[in-house]
Amino acid sequence: MRALVFDRKLEFRGDYPDPVAAPSESIVRVSVAGVCGTDLEIARGYMQYRGVSGHEFAGRVVESQNAALRGKRVVGEINAGCGRCATCSAGLARHCPNRTVLGILGRDGAFADFLRLPDVNLIPIPDSIPDDLAVFVEPLAAAYEIFEQVHLARNQTIVVIGDGRLGALVALVLKGEQYVPIVAGHHRDKLARLAELGLETAEESSLREKFDVAIDCSGSESGFRRAAELVRPRGKIILKSTAAAAAEINLAPIVVNEISMIGSRCGRFQPALDAIAAGKIDPRALIDGSFALEDGLLAFEAAKNPRNFKILLRTP
Repeated sequence: MRALVFDRKLEFRGDYPDPVAAPSESIVRVSVAGVCGTDLEIARGYMQYRGVSGHEFAGRVVESQNAALRGKRVVGEINAGCGRCATCSAGLARHCPNRTVLGILGRDGAFADFLRLPDVNLIPIPDSIPDDLAVFVEPLAAAYEIFEQVHLARNQTIVVIGDGRLGALVALVLKGEQYVPIVAGHHRDKLARLAELGLETAEESSLREKFDVAIDCSGSESGFRRAAELVRPRGKIILKSTAAAAAEINLAPIVVNEISMIGSRCGRFQPALDAIAAGKIDPRALIDGSFALEDGLLAFEAAKNPRNFKILLRTP
């Protein structure tokens, strides 16, 4: 099959081995896949991953022992737990110590003609949701994970640090759920685009007030430092960023101000699908480019451009 493969460098291959389904797994033909910040970090060495990148996708099941899945359009939760350990038994397969993660850890990903995932990870896409909208389910699910971890009152003040693709999606989810976040960033053109989507925005350096909750989506060490500066005593910092580079962090202000810090990663897909189906969120205005799979290197260059929000790869 065709695939975009990372092995110390990113390259397109037309002869990559087709995936072979294990018991209780299905083969999905990928229709569209999204390039995200984690994919860019993997290309810089994050997780020491080798293989097919990509974990945001929509596709159709072409091979399965599960008759209910065959032929279905699906999205797929990216963490595949072992199903045997205490963590999986507790319903936390996303944190299984033996898990594989699509396009990130021990499992080839979505930048290819085909991928494989456990049947339990696959969720049918309602007919009302087109592929270009369904491809956003994975990052939107990560945004909805915040609500599973933290109770946010409607009257709390919230700042989202980072005007990139993740910050934009987190802010759109908050807005869709009737919160009023402020997106803080460095890029005036991107902030202007987000304002056109009905979001409140501000240049990060201009903020002086303290917030109840700061959500760091910056992908940088400086974003965390700014979150610590902007959150009020006994407030919360929610860390959504992953980055290849290590960070040096002064934790003294966190202790002195009794700040709660919460790491937040992947989320369940169903809340995101339900929100899309209900019309709460439609982030397609963030799509800034669409490339054929064989032009994947160009897609990555486009995704590296800080002016672009979402870049898609298509596998017709």
